[in-house]
Amino acid sequence: NDGGGMHKELKAVFIRHVAFEGPGILSRILDSTGFSQTMVDACDGGLSRQDPGDLLVVLGGPIGAYDERDYPFLVDEMKLIERSLKKGVPVIGICLGSQLAARVLGARVYPGKAKEIGWNEVSLTQEGRLSPLGCDGGVAGVKVLHWHGDTFDLPANAERLAETPVTS
Repeated sequence: NDGGGMHKELKAVFIRHVAFEGPGILSRILDSTGFSQTMVDACDGGLSRQDPGDLLVVLGGPIGAYDERDYPFLVDEMKLIERSLKKGVPVIGICLGSQLAARVLGARVYPGKAKEIGWNEVSLTQEGRLSPLGCDGGVAGVKVLHWHGDTFDLPANAERLAETPVTS
């Protein structure tokens, strides 16, 4: 029963660290799968009260996932990720966002074997092809800007959805 024809609108909440980094192609994918979208700036001080919606997407930024001394909002951001996971809300982490989620889940974040800087394609894993990232043409083969030197161990029970030759 759908409650008399009423459908709950699905809400995706994006956490942004810098104004020049946005959801990119992910916004179109979420539009096509019925999600409304809200953008929240990480440093605005409201993360401790932020509702994660039905999907939490934590974007990237020029910050280390272990730099909470310099960026105290990272503490509340990691608590939001933890609350989301405990409520069963899916979390997608991109670059810094994936590193923060890995920390929350007890995985190690550390300098990678090489820096990845520049435009390069993203490859979807089998899990990624079955996820919303694989819908409507998806992100496979799309060139995206990479700018990171850190990586992390995949946490227990996490699914790698996308990768590059440097991060695989």
